[in-house]
Amino acid sequence: MKELEKGSKKLLNAWAFYDWANSVYPLVISSAVFPIFFESLFVGRSHYIEVFGLNLKNSALISFVAAAAFLLVAFISPLLSGIADYVGNKKSFMKFFCYMGALSCMGLHWFSLENIYLGLFFYFFGLIGFWGSLVFYNSYLPDIAYPEQQDKISAKGYSLGYIGSVFLLIVNLAMIMKPDLFGILGSSEEAAMTAMRFSFIMVGVWWILFSQYTYHYLPKGNNSEKQKVTKDTIFNGFKELKKVWALLGENISLKRYLGSFFVYSMAVQTVMIVATYFGAQEIRWSSEEESTTGLIICILLIQLVAVLGAFLTSRASAKFGNIGTLIFINIFWVLLCIAAYFVVLPLHFYTMAALVGLVMGGIQSLSRSTYSKLLPETKDTASFFSFYDVSEKIGIVIGMCIYGIIDQVTGSPRLAIVFLALFFSTGVLLLTRVPRKENVN
Repeated sequence: MKELEKGSKKLLNAWAFYDWANSVYPLVISSAVFPIFFESLFVGRSHYIEVFGLNLKNSALISFVAAAAFLLVAFISPLLSGIADYVGNKKSFMKFFCYMGALSCMGLHWFSLENIYLGLFFYFFGLIGFWGSLVFYNSYLPDIAYPEQQDKISAKGYSLGYIGSVFLLIVNLAMIMKPDLFGILGSSEEAAMTAMRFSFIMVGVWWILFSQYTYHYLPKGNNSEKQKVTKDTIFNGFKELKKVWALLGENISLKRYLGSFFVYSMAVQTVMIVATYFGAQEIRWSSEEESTTGLIICILLIQLVAVLGAFLTSRASAKFGNIGTLIFINIFWVLLCIAAYFVVLPLHFYTMAALVGLVMGGIQSLSRSTYSKLLPETKDTASFFSFYDVSEKIGIVIGMCIYGIIDQVTGSPRLAIVFLALFFSTGVLLLTRVPRKENVN
């Protein structure tokens, strides 16, 4: 098939559609169903478990496992993206991580406390698969879209992701609340747990199935000549990193933006991963059933409002500039983190969920497109985006470790959430130091 031209509507839509395919992972696995499933395993027993020779709180354990996964992704993504640019097969790398993540999601069907290490293994590689594929997915943005198209198509991708993932989550919610309608038998608690296990398989199937549309139209890579991966190629990945680092020194706007992104993204991603655990443990639900229903409704609310948030952020960036809009969103996040300390009732949590959704999608889509706009003219986009992803992943490692340690020591995540406000505040200060350019002023 002849490759589509850069900027063509079909190519842009095919790229954005991968968000529809893979966004079910962060919603169902990271944010909604799996956290509820994991918490349900500890009903009637202590929240602490002996694992890796330590007595860890369950939510702290997940934080540390997630941090380890992000650390590995941060280490391998620059190497792999350098190889991908050199060999010219970004799509093959993207597929590999996609399928790894999807199959790992299916493996969570067998997660249990008795087989805790196997379950954590699948959780670990699910994270690696999702975030590893994003390294190459994000790097396609400047390849397939012109600068004036990038804000809009980036926001469209996130919007498609939110809509698609909400659709699947609604189906999963129906399965969990009314398992008998789907032929799932047993007591209400047992049937709900079985429905959650089936939802993990559905995520993997959805991810693989809908990603095929993206793979059909995305170009293989930048190099037209086929090259083999050799020992020199591996070292070439490190050479590419060194070259990109040198170019960052010449591009003050890009370098300073990366510094601010590193700080505030650690807080954003940490909130996304731990929000449901916070809600399950800290909100005064009247019953276990209300807790499950309320938490999933909150996640749905976040997703639906996030579609509006991504759209409004795209409009705001066109009027007020990317950097100015990011500064405002970070200030809003500071207020949300402080307010979270006082959230105890379900109504408070619903309100907080709506406000989080308003800025969740916006800060993600605008961060990605702002970085893309600041890139110099180059074909080595995967290597540049690996820096973007490494900044994000190392930031998440720090954020998750801080959250996990505070949660483990205090037995409550409230102080950890407030602590994240410091990262957003620092992000605001660093964003004010980014020199303004015409396309991101």
